[in-house]
Amino acid sequence: MEAIKKHFFSDMGVMLGRSMRHITRSLDTIITVCITPIAMMLLFVYVFGGAIQAGTDNYVNYLLPGILLIAIASGIAYTAYRLFMDKQRGIIERFHTMPIARSAVLWGHVLTSLVSNFISVVVIILVALIMGFRSSAGVLPWLAVAGILVLFTLALTWVATIAGLSASSVEGASAFSYPLIFLPFISSAFVPTESMPSVVRAFAENQPVTSIVEAIRALLSGQPVGNDIWIALAWCIGIMLVAYLFAMRAYKKRV
Repeated sequence: MEAIKKHFFSDMGVMLGRSMRHITRSLDTIITVCITPIAMMLLFVYVFGGAIQAGTDNYVNYLLPGILLIAIASGIAYTAYRLFMDKQRGIIERFHTMPIARSAVLWGHVLTSLVSNFISVVVIILVALIMGFRSSAGVLPWLAVAGILVLFTLALTWVATIAGLSASSVEGASAFSYPLIFLPFISSAFVPTESMPSVVRAFAENQPVTSIVEAIRALLSGQPVGNDIWIALAWCIGIMLVAYLFAMRAYKKRV
């Protein structure tokens, strides 16, 4: 059993290295993922910020959690694209003929998504600091924020895996991410839900992004988190488990 585990992690490391080399040779993917959220953050803070009543003097503090989620939702589209291209070119089948753990191929893409999105998140936070973002949170709240973002990334990455394995075209592989990118706009990411019409407000307050944004915002500001963190964790873990099961089913059909 120990030898099997060692073999699996070794194979997974090789697959991770392969995918990361693809990214380092095409840095425009990370740049693209970073530029759009950063441009949105600049637009909302310096153009719309004065007109938005968010109940805070530092709007970038209010805005940052939603921007991070948008960046992750954008980034996982590339996971679906890379997986689709591996499938389309027959690379997955080629790996299956080699003496490597078959699930390591899939996990290589998943871990690459975590690493690349981590880089994007760090870049966006650095830009936010230049724009005036400040946090009174200690080490533990920051670790909690990191944990939530990791779970959110994993949940969306497994959704992306389903799309990458099931799509019949490059456009179809990445198109699923558009509703995910749009979802933060119908949440408390940009404005408080109290300002929304009743029907929109009902949807905004009961969709996963709002609870995740509110939990991260409270942690970064040093405020009590309340039930938001448990609701956020429940959403992330629930989506991740369901997506994982469907992704593995789609993958096994190709084995």
